[in-house]
Amino acid sequence: MSYSGGGWSDAVAGLQADLHPLPKVDLHRHLEGSLRLETLSEIAREHGIDLPSYDIEYLRPFVTVASEEPDFHRFLEKFRFLRRFYPTQAAVERVAYEAVADAAADNVKYLELRFNPVALAREQGFPLDQVVDWVCGAVARAQSDCDVCTNLILQIGRDESLETGSEIADIAMAYRDAGVVGLDLAGDEESYPARRFAKIFRRVRGDGLCVTVHAGEVGGPENVWEAIELLGAQRIGHGVRSIENSDVVQLVLKRDVTLEVCPTSNLQTAVVRRFWHHPLPDLLALSIPVTINTDDPSISDTTLTDEYMVAMLAMGVSLERIKRAILRGISSSFQPPEERRCLENWFRKQLGLA
Repeated sequence: MSYSGGGWSDAVAGLQADLHPLPKVDLHRHLEGSLRLETLSEIAREHGIDLPSYDIEYLRPFVTVASEEPDFHRFLEKFRFLRRFYPTQAAVERVAYEAVADAAADNVKYLELRFNPVALAREQGFPLDQVVDWVCGAVARAQSDCDVCTNLILQIGRDESLETGSEIADIAMAYRDAGVVGLDLAGDEESYPARRFAKIFRRVRGDGLCVTVHAGEVGGPENVWEAIELLGAQRIGHGVRSIENSDVVQLVLKRDVTLEVCPTSNLQTAVVRRFWHHPLPDLLALSIPVTINTDDPSISDTTLTDEYMVAMLAMGVSLERIKRAILRGISSSFQPPEERRCLENWFRKQLGLA
């Protein structure tokens, strides 16, 4: 966001200075959308990835949403480009480590980082369980070095086969002791319905793994209903279009399902046309459980501090509600109950909430 006028700019800078130190929770952050441009350039040079230029400014429009017209499919194209940058174990581990370190630099104290093993493995033909093992190891080192509690969510692409989906689910179950706490479904919800994965998600829920599903982003509120009723989703990735259907709103409230809202991403994918059109204030007014998240920091060129600023300055969300959304992030997290309770008590004290 850009602002003009000295006094206004000073006010914005002051708000940013106030928000940055807040202890934060990010439940919806994609590893594949968190790569540093400098790292991409270095990986490309080191491994001879065929690009017309290794210059960071050349790479930027392929990775980061800039001035192009908002469009969901154009947004997804960024991920397809990024699949080229995982040529070795060292590259995968570096990207995973840096994603946690960058969250910590924004004072994120609890992070759930999600990734699709296929995105990291397919280009080089790595086994899916192997790349999961690499990410788990790198994230364990990063959270220890950077003082940020981090758990992982494995993601199935909606366009994947049921066989691949089942394999990813099995790997998620196998790596629960290494920090994997949940399973996600993501991708083009307009073209690929979630219901065909229902048995896979019901199976992992029955075995104690948590479930979140991307729905109600570019697709309608009926997709949120499907994710909750058929896949057993405890949280919904985005879910902002829930508000279009009162029955879905009531279902979300009845089941206490948390929406993982990502404001900047919603603008860039044309879910909303302007920030002040975003339904976040209405969702909060209806007491729908909401968290505020980054989605893809590198692609959206954002931080969680930026997302809080957008919510406050462009949507009129109060600081008190920002703090409540942070706390909701802990109560909705996929941590073991005892760890969640301890961290919730810590956050209450830090945020000054009774």
